[in-house]
This record gives sequence, C-alpha cells and structure tokens, in this order.
Amino acid sequence: MKEKHVQSNAFLEGPILPPLVRFALPLILSLLLQGLYGAVDLAVVGRFASTASTAAVAVGSQMMMTITAVVTGLTMGVTVLVGKAIGANTPRQASRVVAAQIRLFLVVTVVLTAAIWLLAPASMGWMHVPADAVDETLAYLRICGSGMVFVAAYNGISGIFRGLGNSRIPLLFVFLACCINVVLDLVLVAGLHMGAAGAAVATVVAQAGSVAFSLVYLRRHPLPFGLYREDFHCPGIQKQILSVGAPIALQDTLVNTSFLIITSIVNRLGLVEAAGIGITEKLFVFLSMVPMAFMSALSTFVAQNMGAGQPLRARQAVSVARRISTVVGVGIFLLTFFGGSLLASLFEDDAAVVAAAAAYFKGSSFEYLMTPAIFCFLGYFNGSERTKFVMFQGLGAAFLVRVPLSYGLSLLPETGMFTIALAVPVASVVSLVACILYDRHLHRTEYGSQGA
Repeated sequence: MKEKHVQSNAFLEGPILPPLVRFALPLILSLLLQGLYGAVDLAVVGRFASTASTAAVAVGSQMMMTITAVVTGLTMGVTVLVGKAIGANTPRQASRVVAAQIRLFLVVTVVLTAAIWLLAPASMGWMHVPADAVDETLAYLRICGSGMVFVAAYNGISGIFRGLGNSRIPLLFVFLACCINVVLDLVLVAGLHMGAAGAAVATVVAQAGSVAFSLVYLRRHPLPFGLYREDFHCPGIQKQILSVGAPIALQDTLVNTSFLIITSIVNRLGLVEAAGIGITEKLFVFLSMVPMAFMSALSTFVAQNMGAGQPLRARQAVSVARRISTVVGVGIFLLTFFGGSLLASLFEDDAAVVAAAAAYFKGSSFEYLMTPAIFCFLGYFNGSERTKFVMFQGLGAAFLVRVPLSYGLSLLPETGMFTIALAVPVASVVSLVACILYDRHLHRTEYGSQGA
C-alpha cells in the first residue's frame, strides 16, 4: 500500500498567532464543555439532592480526575509523538504510534478499573469522607470506574486528532457527551432522585455515547494515514509513548493526589467545608481553560515544529500564547478575589457552603496571575519531549510546598478556608520560578547560538 503524506503547513509556515489561536479556540470550548460536564452533575445534585450528595459528587469526581490523569498523561505522549511524525512528514511513524497506543491503553484500562473497585472502600477513610456521604461517594466511584474503558477510548482518539493539528473534531465528541449528560442528570437526579449514583450513571452513559459517535466518525472519515497489522507489534513505540507520557501521567496523578490530600485536610473541618472546596475545584477547569488550552495547543505546535527542525519557531509561539493568557489571567484573578460568592452560588443554595467556597476562592485567587505563564512553559516543555522536568517541577510544588503548607496552615488556631487556600499561590510561585530558570537554561545551552 502506498503511504499517504500529510503536512500541517499552517503550523510550520507563516505567522504564528492565527493558526495557534484557531487551534486553541476549539480546545477552550472543549474545556468549557468538559467543565460543564462535571459542573452540571454538581449543580443538579446541589439543587435537587442533599448536601451529603453534593459532597459525594464533589469528592468522588475529584478522585476520578486523579485516576483518569493516568490516561490523559499518556495521551499527551501520543499527541506529541503523532505531532512530531506529522511535522517530519513520516505518516507511517504516526501509524505505529496509534497502534501502540491501542495496545497500551487496553492494559491501562483493565488495571485502573480493577484498582477503583478494589480500593474504593479504603479510599473513604484516606479521604476522611464525612460519614453521611460515604455510601454515596462509594457508589459514585464504582459506577464511574466501570466506565474507564470509555474514558480511555475518548482520550486516545482525541489525542490522535490533536497531534494531527485538528482540535475541532474532539470538540464535537465533548459536545455530544455534554448534551447526553445534561439530559440524564435532569432525568436521573432531578426526576428520579437517584442522587450521586444518578450523576455517575449519567456520566458513564454520556462517555459511552461520545465514544460510539467518534468510532462512527472514524469509519466515515478515516485518519490521513493507514493502520498496518505489523505496526501492532512494535514494542519500541510503546516505550516511546511511556517515555514521553508517563512523566506527565505520574505528575498529573500525583498532583491531583496532592489536591485530594488538601481536600482531605479541609474535610476534617466539616461537611460544609467539604462541599465548599469541591465547588472551587470543579470551577478550576472553567477559570483556567484559556491557559490550559494554550498549553495543549503549544504541545502540538511545538512537537510539529521540532519534528520539522524549527525549534526557534516553537519558542516564539510560547511568547505569543503567554501574552494572550496573561490578559485573561488578570481578569480571572479579579473575578475570584471579588466575586467568589457569585461563582459558588451557581452551584449551591446553602449560604454556609457558598461562604466557605468564596473564602477559599479569595485565598487561592493569586494563582491565576501565574498559571498563564506556567501552563505556556509546560506546553513548550511537553512538545519538546522534556516531560521529566514537567514532572519534577509539578511534584516539587505539590509535595514540598502545597501539601505541607496546607497542613501547617490548617493547624493554626481558628484557621479557615481563606488561610488554607494561601498554600495554592505559594506553590504556583515555586512552579513559575522553576519554569523560568529551566527555560533560561535551555535558551542558553541549546538555542543561544541560533539567536533565539
């Protein structure tokens, strides 16, 4: 069979801003829909179920985010390697990456599903889940865990498209899942009063529907390269995916674990505080979607340009993305510092829960002044396959700063949500300094002679 040749000229030639923004906009919308996906669960449960159900969905969804970070991290490895192959105009290599991904994700799915079912009961104690919310949290986890195969399939397919430089198709998949989830939440939670279990069922069915749609789409619109039987027997490619994606997966998983530890610390304060911090974590996706989108966009943009032998163009894209993200970050800082109560009231009627969430928002708001630069740096490091640094800086900021500082602040006399939240921006400062120093090191040692 004659090999197809593909090229993404918009990423490799001409002005940087237009193709970067065109790629980032669907990612922003995807993140918005993904945020709505989880926020609808929390909002519907908050309006039509008990505070215990709200706490169950808040804690359970955060735990599921930690587990699925394994899949999303490995997916970044696929995106980077596919993007690099496209930039180098070697589509057969992209085929090998996709084949290796399928085999790898099958194993990962089985392991994660088993782990969720076996460890869910013990995790209730680890997380200090309030007694009233234990049964519903356990049900939420096990139902969502049963849908891990759909999480892996969705992320895998979307990662391939992003590597190709196409962020519009994954947006369609998320949109469909979001629509299904909203309808089922209203039916199962508001109508049938199934509480947290209903929200979990809605999530799994929505994920399954999205995957089914994506497979139908692929049958009608095949990838721009063929898949060959012999490509499924290339263990070296699986090692490459793990080399790039495993550090990101480990970092995302452990950083999310650090947030679970912080949630556990806050849960000791009571049911109201548990529901309040759950709301703030759920809104993080909305508040950070612009820098997160540019991080993903830069990963693909940088990977393709590295594959094409254009490292200086890749570095220039970071400055472009950072300027746009920073403007948005200032606005988010003002919103969270002054409007935390308004944000929290979108999800909960209980005045005490709203006040707790608003206090945490105010304390953590300063991080939004730093995340735009941090995420853009991380997008560049991911795309240039320097994911080990991404892992080390993330783990250092989380476990050497955020967690111990949160715990220490929680022990202060008459401590509250605002005080504990101050650990978040302090950790962001550490991440930002580490990224700046490492970027200067790369600039000096690798690209200085080229006039970058």
